[in-house]
Amino acid sequence: MNALYLTLTPIIGAFVIYLAGSKNAKYLALFFSLAIFGYGLSTMISFNPASGMQGVWSMPWLPQAGLYLAFGIDGISILPILLATLITPFIVVTTFDKKLYREELFYSLIILAQGLMIGSFTALDSFLFYFFFEASLVPVIFISAIWGGANRIKATLKFFIYTVFGSLFMLFALVFLYGETPGSHSGLIADFYNLELSATAQAVLFACFFIAFAIKTPVFPFHTWQPDAYTEAPATGTMLMSGIMLKMGLYGFIRFLLPITPLALAEYGHIAIILSVIGIIYGSLAAIRQGHAKRLLAYSSFAHVGLIAAGILAFSKDGLSGSLFHMLSHGINVVGLFFVVEIIASRTGTFELDKLGGITSQARWLSITFAVLMLGSVALPLTNGFVGEFLLLYGVYQYNSLIGFFAGTTIILGAVYMLRLFQKTMLGNSGSHVKTFTDLTSTEKWVLIPLAILVIALGVYPEPLMKLTEPAVKQLIETHYLVR
Repeated sequence: MNALYLTLTPIIGAFVIYLAGSKNAKYLALFFSLAIFGYGLSTMISFNPASGMQGVWSMPWLPQAGLYLAFGIDGISILPILLATLITPFIVVTTFDKKLYREELFYSLIILAQGLMIGSFTALDSFLFYFFFEASLVPVIFISAIWGGANRIKATLKFFIYTVFGSLFMLFALVFLYGETPGSHSGLIADFYNLELSATAQAVLFACFFIAFAIKTPVFPFHTWQPDAYTEAPATGTMLMSGIMLKMGLYGFIRFLLPITPLALAEYGHIAIILSVIGIIYGSLAAIRQGHAKRLLAYSSFAHVGLIAAGILAFSKDGLSGSLFHMLSHGINVVGLFFVVEIIASRTGTFELDKLGGITSQARWLSITFAVLMLGSVALPLTNGFVGEFLLLYGVYQYNSLIGFFAGTTIILGAVYMLRLFQKTMLGNSGSHVKTFTDLTSTEKWVLIPLAILVIALGVYPEPLMKLTEPAVKQLIETHYLVR
């Protein structure tokens, strides 16, 4: 029952934290997040890639309607689950040096968000997936609306409207598929894979699923909620959205769109891939133009997930393997980078790049960890970003060499905006803020140093994680791939 425990433990933990009060809230949040990570790590170690769906737990939910409370873990979901369990303890620790309003509510919402996001990765029933997909919005929205910036309400409302609107398309698709299952009907995702759907039905379903998941990810042109939401949310909310939540949309592409609508993917997939590649270029150029450090990283994240989406939709072994690995890598890198700019802003009082510079003379540990995370983001060989990005670009290139060429501009453009961010903040002339700037505290080191080590470790030795996904990716390709 690994999948059930992984899902329920943080949800129960969230209520325990809230009821315990603010005095011990952050310590309880760290305890639960570390316990969940330990359980997730043991699940990964015991996971057998060749055995298909594992850790399954199921019971009737609405038996007369064919709906189940069903959870499980396979090679498609194992790395997203690992990401959600790995990143959350770091997110919790990033707040330890702060005095927060209603700490028991704040930390319970973080752990609740983790549990609901894990639920979306472990759900085997489509309507159960839909529940977790939607419910995970609630804690993140409250975190952003209560502890966010000056324009938090407007940005949060825009985020909410976009995502709920997109999810209605997914609900329509799920209801249609449910109606197509034989007999007394079924909501199990695996049963949808066996349906023989017409080309027209697949085209409609493809559009519905793509819109729903493209908004959550986001993919161009469904991204306009993202820069404002990431900028106005507190660092914790931004880390949850960029580190874990957007992976739910990418996971949805793999779990629903590819195996259920292969005919439509063969016919219209190039449109979705082109939109994803436009997002890479647009997001990168927008990042280069930004004068606000947090907004720069928001557009950077948008560009990176555009490449992951393109690699998934190219539907190749390399693209899918790269996408699953890069989800993990991106989560590690983006959480670290958002924490770095939060540290800089907390000491200087600004995110504006023109008001920064020269920090490296006063902050050796911050400079080193920032540099490592930056190099991972630009996919330098022997960093975690290189492994996934190389496979993704190769997968897109196999699909279409011209599209692959434009997708490859991420290598150059990514280096431009990330090096610009580092130069503007850490190098150059020293301002008045530098004299009082202090290096990383012990708490901050407990976040950034392990993340920097993971950037190198996963880049040097990615094979164990790649092997976890290989059989599931191979089966997905062999079962549902159509020659274009």
